[in-house]
Amino acid sequence: MVEKTDTGSWALRDLAVIWHPYTQALTAPPPIPIVRGEGAYLYGASGEAYLDAISSWWVNLHGHTHPMIARAIADQAKTLEHVLFGGCTHPQAILFAERLLALLPGYSKVFYSDNGSTAIEIALKMVFQTSDKGLLSFEGAYHGDTFGAMAAVGKTHFNRPFWPYLFPVDSIPPPEPGCEEASWAAFEKALQSDRIGAFIFEPLIQGSGGMRLHSGEVLARMIHACRERGILTIADEVMTAFGRTGPLFACSRLGIWPDLLCLSKGITGGFLPLGATVVKESIFNAFLSPDPARALLHGHSYMANPLACAAANANLDLLLRPECEEARQRIERSHQRAKSKWAGHPKLRRVDVLGTIFALEYRVEDASYFNPLKRRLADLFLQRGILVRPLGNVLYLLPPYCIQDDELERIYAVIQETLN
Repeated sequence: MVEKTDTGSWALRDLAVIWHPYTQALTAPPPIPIVRGEGAYLYGASGEAYLDAISSWWVNLHGHTHPMIARAIADQAKTLEHVLFGGCTHPQAILFAERLLALLPGYSKVFYSDNGSTAIEIALKMVFQTSDKGLLSFEGAYHGDTFGAMAAVGKTHFNRPFWPYLFPVDSIPPPEPGCEEASWAAFEKALQSDRIGAFIFEPLIQGSGGMRLHSGEVLARMIHACRERGILTIADEVMTAFGRTGPLFACSRLGIWPDLLCLSKGITGGFLPLGATVVKESIFNAFLSPDPARALLHGHSYMANPLACAAANANLDLLLRPECEEARQRIERSHQRAKSKWAGHPKLRRVDVLGTIFALEYRVEDASYFNPLKRRLADLFLQRGILVRPLGNVLYLLPPYCIQDDELERIYAVIQETLN
């Protein structure tokens, strides 16, 4: 039971003992103490309500403390809380893998982990253990914070302190609107070098890189070209999966599926950590050998945790309901109406909508993740009882599917404030 105390006391106690992610502790404001969640809202220690416009770092799909997922976890906890996955298995992991593969054409195996970075790391290990060639990625991408995931994007502001320790990759401009031909030319040049063994990408939109949209047509051509040359393709659907772009998986919009698919974030509806790297049969078969050293040598203590897998199964039950798809379509329609209102605004470089994702890039001299505009925007929204976390000069909305139209209008009203 959490003891009752005022907001300031919680913040001071936190500052005394906790180190927060992506935070400059010398200048950052105190953290916001959250003690409860329900639906689209988070509640502070003094009872104040915050509308969670970003699904708590994109993980929450159906609303906080959804009773169906909470019940599934509670029921599972009474039966089996955890078992090592090396040499053992359990029904929840089997069931979720079966259901996931039934939704993904051409895939045959699921390798579990416990977050998005490690889902990517595992995919890279699968590639590098079977190939002596290098990696191709998009400039401005973000695939996670473990070393392999950091290296996969090349040298960026996210991994600058670690540049001397990252393996080299080839990076090309993504096929953003107006840059499709340049991206394709760079892609062809990279493939002609004969040093590329795998191509990793975020399908249709770069997340932490600034919510930048890509051409699905060009990306599909790239995947097809890789397949013709025997180059493996890795889709990072850590953010985009489970309905964020509209359909359950962004890759379904492309008409061609990659060899490996990496999943996490919304996989449990925001309740528990879980990751999955889903692969085609040929990837799995490449590791079959009488030699035990040829096995994929990777494992985590909590991989395929039964509680997390139970949450994932309940989350999938909710996702497959017709009303969930209707909610996603309703959110997209609302975003599109707002986009039409602000498209071409002199204070905005761009306004983009993809499924439930809404992104606005403000015109500033220094367009980067570290632009101080993000603090000003976050503070303004917080004063209005709305939780956002801008990416520098890029403000985005990625709400839970339970959010209502009037709540979206409340968020749009604050955006209008920033533009007045």
